[in-house]
Amino acid sequence: MSAVRPLNAALQEICTRELNEIPARVSQDIEALRDWVLKQPHLRACTDDQFLLAFLRGTKFSLERAKEKFDRFYTLQRSIPEVFNDRRLATDTQVLDIVRTGVLLQIPMDADDPGPRVTIIRAGSYDTSKYKFQDIIRVGSMFGEIMMFEDDNATVSGYVEIMDMAGITGSHLFALQPQLLSKFSTYADEAMPTRQKGIHFINVPAAFETGFNSLRSFFPAKIKSRISVSSDPAAIYELVRREYLPQEYGGTGDTLQDISHTMEAKLSSYGPYFQESQTFGADDKLREFGDHVRRNHRSSFGAVGSFRKLEID
Repeated sequence: MSAVRPLNAALQEICTRELNEIPARVSQDIEALRDWVLKQPHLRACTDDQFLLAFLRGTKFSLERAKEKFDRFYTLQRSIPEVFNDRRLATDTQVLDIVRTGVLLQIPMDADDPGPRVTIIRAGSYDTSKYKFQDIIRVGSMFGEIMMFEDDNATVSGYVEIMDMAGITGSHLFALQPQLLSKFSTYADEAMPTRQKGIHFINVPAAFETGFNSLRSFFPAKIKSRISVSSDPAAIYELVRREYLPQEYGGTGDTLQDISHTMEAKLSSYGPYFQESQTFGADDKLREFGDHVRRNHRSSFGAVGSFRKLEID
């Protein structure tokens, strides 16, 4: 039997209707993907059942597309060294400090809610003299991987990111690094199996609203239409149910501190995985040049590792 969690009825219905999942075949599909991964001389990768299932769900159970996305997952990471480096550990003091500041908040939901996962990024709440924007992205990437293992809402219904610009200063705007945002968004689109359903900038100072709208140009074409920008403080209530929102946002959910403590404990439980993941990756020197994925790799990144849109059937 496959070592994966059963879904609740609502999520299973979405999987069957939208993702082509056939419960009786899940074990067989996972084993087929694992068999392919283990035969790739250039890949050293995680082959946990739930991890592999995320890629199958993220590609609507097309084995060939799952192979391509799995390969990109490890290959593109090498192209963003400022994020994927030796600080990407659950024990790293900087990582832990960032989690404790509440810059990133994964919002708790009811167990039977089939909607997308919501993450709030409090972009104006971190000290730019202590952390770079890439440090915040690094921590976000770690929780993105944790979602692949255990967040059925994220792997089935996708996820929404809310960029809260409250308290943002000129130093925060300078730290945003639009090109890094573009690269990481392409990675999220082409390599992550969880589907990004929207990026919403809220509490944007009215004077900067037009400028923030221009950020769309840094995102892949498929993501541009999913971006919204608002200076209205009430915009968040159209995106997240009040009973889920932290109390500091006018909701009735947990406090920012409660959520941060929960996230820190969760991250700690994945310490061994992130330690092992330091050895994971794709080695192009060992890649078989005749492989279909190799041809797509070249078209996706170009000869010098640039990020160009890869069209998927």
